[in-house]
Amino acid sequence: MGASRARLMTAIVTALLAVATIGAAAPAAAGHHGSWTGAISFWDRQQRIDGFGFSQAFQRAAVINGLFGLPPERGQEVVDLLFDQRIGAGASILRLGIGSSSDDVYDHMRSIQPEDPGGPDAPPRYVWDGYDGGQVWLAREAAERGVRRFYADAWSAPGYMKTNGSDSNGGTLCGVPGATCASGDWRQAYANYLVQYLRFYAQEGIRITDLGFTNEPDLTTSYASMRFTPEQVVDFIHVLGPTLARSGLRTNLVCCDVAGWNEQIPYTEAIEADRLADAYVGIHSGHSYVSPADRPLPTDATVWMSEWGPGGNVWDEGWDSGLPSAGITVAEDIHRTLTDANANAYLFWLGASIGATRALIQIDGENYHTSARLWAFAAYSRFIRPGAYRVTATAADEELRVSAYRNLDGSRVIEIINVGRAATDADFRIDATSNRYRVNTYLTDDTHSLERTDTASIRGDRLSVELPPRSLTTIVLTARGA
Repeated sequence: MGASRARLMTAIVTALLAVATIGAAAPAAAGHHGSWTGAISFWDRQQRIDGFGFSQAFQRAAVINGLFGLPPERGQEVVDLLFDQRIGAGASILRLGIGSSSDDVYDHMRSIQPEDPGGPDAPPRYVWDGYDGGQVWLAREAAERGVRRFYADAWSAPGYMKTNGSDSNGGTLCGVPGATCASGDWRQAYANYLVQYLRFYAQEGIRITDLGFTNEPDLTTSYASMRFTPEQVVDFIHVLGPTLARSGLRTNLVCCDVAGWNEQIPYTEAIEADRLADAYVGIHSGHSYVSPADRPLPTDATVWMSEWGPGGNVWDEGWDSGLPSAGITVAEDIHRTLTDANANAYLFWLGASIGATRALIQIDGENYHTSARLWAFAAYSRFIRPGAYRVTATAADEELRVSAYRNLDGSRVIEIINVGRAATDADFRIDATSNRYRVNTYLTDDTHSLERTDTASIRGDRLSVELPPRSLTTIVLTARGA
């Protein structure tokens, strides 16, 4: 009887231990005290992050530099809001527009060869003013604030190189398949033109790291535009790729900035299918206007979402205004682009502009105004630095958009958008412990613009955070002693 009782007691203890183990391992239902809302693994790497940026093409850089009356000291404040990592967005990529116009009327980008030199084989007659619609000035200001990535992109070739004789209203580069011109084949001349633009910036002390030769090649617009089919893109890469390689400038070739993410797919497929073009193109890029960046492009190469800006026809400063330009809408677009499309970079359309702009900042004569879009963008760009990796992050609550990142300096960043109309408390299991990291939390919503809060804490492997309704919470974990 003693032995049987002992065996019975052993069986009971074993069963109780099994039940306890199962209960500890399985997350309880979301919303209950002690449950796991989700999990974050900082060592489960996804894509590398090259950075976050915007464009100031079409003389928008000159606007910051006082073209319409903004005083120099306020221009510096705008530059700080865009590039400074302590008080502003800390943007790390500046997209430049390579000009194609024969004049410098506002909203045009003047060409470095505004007049036909006499044909594609004639000696070029380049001109350079060292300002480039304010972009040289802004690039230097950005470089002083730590920016090292400069993406120069052409909306069009000069009109005399194209089938329609104009840098606007579409047309095609003379010499690519299906585009025969009486003036001859301009492919090599255009390739040389693009490389010369890079050389002009190099002499100004700015190294262009990335070069694009087309912008939205699937659209014809009233401003600078030029059409390419996927076949024509591949054909021109066969010319530009070797020309760029021979230049010795160490510049990545980018293609193709198509107007929609899905519409970029056939261009990427055409490049991938051509051995030579595939070897020369380092970055596949698409925009998010016609269709959003919500799936990976069919390539193993680096991928950039190189332009998106919200619609609308009013200047909107609101976080949750209900307009397409609301700050929370921009935050959701950044999240989707990084997590669904696995993009390596995110570039907003404009940093600053005038009138009823949907840029991050509005310049209004001698004054400027910031929008909630700026702080939505800054929540990501200030803290997720070039070279970071996105890591695995999950959430059971369908109203939470969660992503996480590990920077090269060891800091960790967690971004949580609560799209719901109610506040919620969340607990995430993380592979970081409280004795190793300091926790800094920042809130962006209707009444906060990336402001410090004390709404997150770590205890053991549990990250607990209070999430206000319709908000973006940014959590930065920094190693103690760093």
